[in-house]
Amino acid sequence: MAKHKIYTMSFANVYPHYVKKAERKGRTKSEVDEIIRWLTGYTQEEIDEQLEKETNFETFIADAPEMNTSRHLIKGVIYGMRVEEIDEPTMQEIRYLDKLIDELAKGKAIEKILRQA
Repeated sequence: MAKHKIYTMSFANVYPHYVKKAERKGRTKSEVDEIIRWLTGYTQEEIDEQLEKETNFETFIADAPEMNTSRHLIKGVIYGMRVEEIDEPTMQEIRYLDKLIDELAKGKAIEKILRQA
């Protein structure tokens, strides 16, 4: 079976869409970065490096320093799929990120997005 095209897409190509989606709803790039750091364990410098290298999404997820252990608390539908029911691990991690950015754009408090409250 062929890989989904999101795996081969450059994270640097998708990242501006995350930022634009957040900013259209009055949120900030720094909040997007905070979400990415929380989920993946990357530092800001490492995120910037991945963007500069144009790392593909599959590698971005696979090389993440430490996926957050609370990510299993992320629930809901994104792109017509329930994130908690996605079987393929890499796709689930990508959709977790999509879901968190969606929550940010919908005005959810950052503490709730990061499952802190």
